[in-house]
Amino acid sequence: MQDALKQYFTITGNYWAFTLTDGAIRMLVVLHFYALGYSPFEIALLFLFYEFFGIVTNLGGGWMAARLGLNLTMQVGTALQIFALLMLTVPDAWLGVVYVMIAQALSGIAKDLNKMSAKAGVKLVSGNTDERLFRWVAWITGSKNALKGVGFFLGALLLATLGFRGALLALAGLLSVSLLVTLGLPRGMGAVKTKPAFASIFAREPAINWLSAARVFLFGARDVWFVVALPVFLVSIGWGFEAVGAYLALWVIGYGMVQALAPQLLKARERQLGAASVAFWTTLLTGIPLLIWAGLFYALNPSVVLVGGLALFGVVFAMNSALHSYLILKYSDFDKAAMDVGFYYAANAGGRLVGTVLSGFAYQQIGIEGCLLISAGFVAIAAVITWLLARREASSHQQPA
Repeated sequence: MQDALKQYFTITGNYWAFTLTDGAIRMLVVLHFYALGYSPFEIALLFLFYEFFGIVTNLGGGWMAARLGLNLTMQVGTALQIFALLMLTVPDAWLGVVYVMIAQALSGIAKDLNKMSAKAGVKLVSGNTDERLFRWVAWITGSKNALKGVGFFLGALLLATLGFRGALLALAGLLSVSLLVTLGLPRGMGAVKTKPAFASIFAREPAINWLSAARVFLFGARDVWFVVALPVFLVSIGWGFEAVGAYLALWVIGYGMVQALAPQLLKARERQLGAASVAFWTTLLTGIPLLIWAGLFYALNPSVVLVGGLALFGVVFAMNSALHSYLILKYSDFDKAAMDVGFYYAANAGGRLVGTVLSGFAYQQIGIEGCLLISAGFVAIAAVITWLLARREASSHQQPA
């Protein structure tokens, strides 16, 4: 148990350090390039490869981890993020759209190698006990998102104090220290004895396919307003860069805290957690973007409507995300956890890709109100999928053994 805890804290610590840089670099890029005169759609395009290569990385990374070990994929991901940060320290004349897209592609590969390794690593070190698994995955996921919020604020703060390049160098230094710590993880962690063929990454249990499909729309629903539309809209109504960074940071920190506390917040009657719990919370989430849209449509104070509405959205979304993260590990085969988790987070990256592109394009065409309507539609689709999964799960439990 002591070794498992040590490995868990090493995995979590590296994930924390990586997440700080991931949140900071997102805020640095959005605010710096908006200040340089990039349009919202052009800013969204900067993250296109970041999300696209996340899909590829999760599929290929899970297969690679099953063959070589989760420790190696985590270390490769951390090193790639350091390189991506240093790529952006070149003079402004080099920072064209294509160049930044390539740097963001490397950052996306790094992020998803790190996330897949960390989540699958929790499955391995938890001992496959449901209660401990839920607590540990809720904590690593929630604390990660809270620190991503800190990263948003850190990025805005470093941009204001150290400038764009100074901020990037400081973040690269932090991550270099974390990389050295991960060298203490056991070699071949999570590797399977029988080396899987690459085609096996698509051989999924039906429950994983259903949950992954819901994840696409759930995270598309968040990112369609969160990635570009919200920060640009807030700047357009008079918020300063530091205020935007602080607000997004507080939102993600609160979201992460709810995720981390999800095992305690769920009532006793929900301890037998399954797809029905996810379906309930997803259905509850559906109406919140519509309420925010209504507030903006009737010309209420936009700052009050967005701050209050998105706080409510964050609480309910966090419960959804915590349950999702638990269920994918519960559904995963212990010997193929890396590939199962990789497939699932490839779906997550697909949703983020769609949401990111729409965030810039839809905002430019139909404004923040249009982004919120798209968000509501995506959540409704995710709710339908999870109710179908819940019905399938209930039917399988009723069948005689």
